[in-house]
Amino acid sequence: MFCPKCHLLLYPKDGKMVCRKCGYETERTEGHVVVEEHREKEISVLSGEEEALPKTNVTCPKCGNNEAYWILRQTRSADEPETRIYTCTKCGHRWREY
Repeated sequence: MFCPKCHLLLYPKDGKMVCRKCGYETERTEGHVVVEEHREKEISVLSGEEEALPKTNVTCPKCGNNEAYWILRQTRSADEPETRIYTCTKCGHRWREY
């Protein structure tokens, strides 16, 4: 549902639908579609999922082990290459390769 005053999306708050810009409020009815807001950062957790990640032969700078899991992340702008993030299979040390 949209605000009739400023035409922005209304969000649920305390059983009502509220505009964040102008403060317009209306009662929430069964016909309203509610968009839940999530402001969480993406976190890569490896515990228990290591078997699903690809492995490669690369030397860990901390312990010297020759095997690590790797993932690709777009850490810079879209016209830049991805960043490969390694996690050592032995000591768990994480490092990047740009």
